[in-house]
Amino acid sequence: MTHTPAMRRQQGAALLIGMIMLLLITLTVTAAFNLSSSNLKSVGNLQTRNEAVAAANRAIEEVASSLLAPDSDGTPSLTPPQATVSLVDINNDGTTDYTVVVAAPVCVRATKAVDTGGGTVTGPSGITGGASSSGSGLSTLPDQYNSVWDISTTVTDATSGTTTAVRQGVRALLNKAQFEALCNTTGPTP
Repeated sequence: MTHTPAMRRQQGAALLIGMIMLLLITLTVTAAFNLSSSNLKSVGNLQTRNEAVAAANRAIEEVASSLLAPDSDGTPSLTPPQATVSLVDINNDGTTDYTVVVAAPVCVRATKAVDTGGGTVTGPSGITGGASSSGSGLSTLPDQYNSVWDISTTVTDATSGTTTAVRQGVRALLNKAQFEALCNTTGPTP
């Protein structure tokens, strides 16, 4: 078998094309691996954020339920709400997963509650409906105030140390003494 000069030049071309194809396949696999790795990190970060928000909501619910708890003798509390720290074990494995620092709730607004006698009330954006205090007997209770409290939290992941901030508004009904002690910034109400 004799080799012609043209055949000798083609013997190395197959090897060269094979090497180029292997290089392209390697680059494609590497790019796919990097893409899937970054997607996995994104999903992990989203899950961690959702867990942090759930931990914050759990702490906010605890604070909201005890926002203006009555004193031991049953009288309405005049003590301003305090800042708290809540340790949350989100997966119930016995170790703290998140630390939730709840700032002292702040009364941002309070308006006198009125009984409309069952009529309709026009709210923001022209939405109408039954009054929230309608038929509740508020007209027989002197000086009740609808208050809105701002509750701010900072959630810290125990593993990574990353933080997430969550804020929520909570509505509470106050009597006149509570309103003057906790929400009235302009002085005594007539």
